[in-house]
Amino acid sequence: MTLIDTLALTLVAVVVATMPVFAIVGRNRPRDPDVARRSSTVLLGFWARDWLMWVIGPVERAMIRARVSPDIFNYLGVAFGIGAGAAFAQGALSLAGWAILFGGVADVFDGRIARARGMASRYGAFMDSTLDRFAEAFSFVGVTWYLSSTPWGAAISVLAISGSLLVSYTRARGEAVSVSGTGGVMQRAERLVLLALAALADAAVTTRWGWPAGSVLTAAVALIALGAMGTAIYRTVSIARTLARQNDL
Repeated sequence: MTLIDTLALTLVAVVVATMPVFAIVGRNRPRDPDVARRSSTVLLGFWARDWLMWVIGPVERAMIRARVSPDIFNYLGVAFGIGAGAAFAQGALSLAGWAILFGGVADVFDGRIARARGMASRYGAFMDSTLDRFAEAFSFVGVTWYLSSTPWGAAISVLAISGSLLVSYTRARGEAVSVSGTGGVMQRAERLVLLALAALADAAVTTRWGWPAGSVLTAAVALIALGAMGTAIYRTVSIARTLARQNDL
């Protein structure tokens, strides 16, 4: 059994073991503040995110007691993004999927530890958001490289990363003019989860059904491209309408 297989089985075991427990012990548990302040989506609902915060809670508290700097997790996120991109480029899809998942967890730890230790700042918020985009860009560069040999693969990947950047840009521009630019079906967390799961499942699914390698990943990237572009357009229209109404007052 390879290391990747061991990690996959471990993840499945953790999910199977902890979700029923959380369903019982978390029934009357207050919603996590970080979860409550973000909108729920089809892919990542409130319950799933509450479960994740509960699962990683012991590690988070240990990091806080050890006074680990939240900046470390920012840099880890970038490192995992670079690793994911390199793995995608080499066709090691399962390894890339794991790198994305670990990078996502590192990103969660960053903000939560900073707030718990009273270290939240504009500097931290800027670094967190910016380095997240670097990590995502590195990952998609690898995806584009991997899919470049397939029909329309590179074009779909470029649309996905373009849409992803536009989602972030529309929110930033909205905040710059004092208008909330949140909402949509394909925010960063959803993009990363979908990309990671597709990368992890690709080999098993394509082998089982006799499809070309990368078929599952290509479908996921196409869905990300469609959802991200749709989210960017939705935010653009929403912000523009709000500003137009304000100008009419």
